[in-house]
Amino acid sequence: MNNKTKVTVVCLLASALLAGGGVLVYRAGKSAASVATAAPAAGAGDKKPLYWHDPMVPGQRFDKPGKSPFMDMQLVPVYGEQGDAGKVSISPRMQQSLGMRTGPVTRARLGSAISAVGSVAYNERDVALVQARSAGYVERLHVRAPLDAVRKGQPLLELFIPDWIAAQEEYLATRRIPGAASDGLQSAAKQRMLLAGMDAALVRLVESSGKVHPRMTILAPIGGVVAELLVRDGMTVSSGTPLFRINGVSSVWVNAEVPEAVALLVRPGAAVEASTPALAGKVFTGKVSALLPEVNATTRTLKARVELANPGGELVPGMFANLTFTQSGGGEVLLVPSEAVIKTGRRSVVMVALGGGRFAAVDVETGAEANDKTEIRKGLEEGQNVVLSGQFLIDSEASLRGAAPRMSGMAGPAAAPAAAPVHRAVGKLEAIDKEEVTISHGPVPSLEWGAMTMGFKVPASGIPASVAVGDMVTFDFIKDKDGAFTLTTMTPAKAAGAPK
Repeated sequence: MNNKTKVTVVCLLASALLAGGGVLVYRAGKSAASVATAAPAAGAGDKKPLYWHDPMVPGQRFDKPGKSPFMDMQLVPVYGEQGDAGKVSISPRMQQSLGMRTGPVTRARLGSAISAVGSVAYNERDVALVQARSAGYVERLHVRAPLDAVRKGQPLLELFIPDWIAAQEEYLATRRIPGAASDGLQSAAKQRMLLAGMDAALVRLVESSGKVHPRMTILAPIGGVVAELLVRDGMTVSSGTPLFRINGVSSVWVNAEVPEAVALLVRPGAAVEASTPALAGKVFTGKVSALLPEVNATTRTLKARVELANPGGELVPGMFANLTFTQSGGGEVLLVPSEAVIKTGRRSVVMVALGGGRFAAVDVETGAEANDKTEIRKGLEEGQNVVLSGQFLIDSEASLRGAAPRMSGMAGPAAAPAAAPVHRAVGKLEAIDKEEVTISHGPVPSLEWGAMTMGFKVPASGIPASVAVGDMVTFDFIKDKDGAFTLTTMTPAKAAGAPK
């Protein structure tokens, strides 16, 4: 081979080896076969890249290596785990490029502070409705406008009631009748005054003064504000006519909109602190009075009724209030940062870091959520690491590895579980129920059982018509995933060739 031919061969080998990542060593005077020394070739068991991509633009995939059209860098291969369809391998370089973060699954009490916004309203349990006891007309109105503040016992209006004149005159007339017979007449007349709508104080006044008092001063039964004023000066009223509606202000309600995701933590009796921009720096305390059984279809919130103490009457209806609910009690639960949970609509998924750049998608059952933490009821264990950012990229990788059907619920062929071992025995059919049969059977060598009487779950095909209670049968059974023993076949012992 001449020198020109040697140079050509060496150049070709160098190009091939550099493309494959090998090392070329040239020693003059040697043959082409011994001139090139390459790194070991990829064996049949080595992993093959699924695709290549630019870590800075992970959504774009390429089917061969080369230079990125987006950045001045080489495309990075992405590998899959052979024989492990539920897991994905991500190189450390890619994790760093994407800023992937992980965090531990911890066990602690769920944060108790839940915030909400609500509006102040009157306490509808602190209301008094003032009505006229008898027919008359308004002579004088002391409270003349709605929302006027009133004190308990303050005069509201004076009514002139003509019907009282006759009842009081009758009573005074019976007092002037001499003799013991007047006692019964006086008692009856006094009773008629009470039935006419006079209170006991007015009856005593008529009795002590000996004069007619046809006017009645109506007093405020509670302190608060006049929410409704239904009467005016000179107005004629009948018995039972509503005159005033008074709302107390010593306590108020705040109707707060609570997201249904945290409504489980808001319980009646829970302590609440409230503040309002109108009264900066002032904190009001109270408790949850009720959680109303209605969900707002638009905002997906429930209404929590909070009762706040309002000793100075500073909170007035219509004000906005910022509420902080305090959860009482509760034990420790498994918690993960809320950003780790991927909610697909029908299920919740968390990407678990297995170590060595491997990740797996795990279905979880979530519970309450507060303070950027989510309770995990099933699926994870304390101490595991979960992916906090970049989990959607892993979801994309898992789609190529067969994990997508578990995360998205889309149909896909799944590996069939290993078949459970089948055991055979001969015995006497003792009883047949809808879901279970009882058999007194002999030894079961495959399980190292002795003779016993036990129950078996009925097979999916049902009990054969050819067997009945009292028959000797040969039967096969398996142990299912719940640990129960289920029949698979059952035949008469003679038909199966069992010894008589």
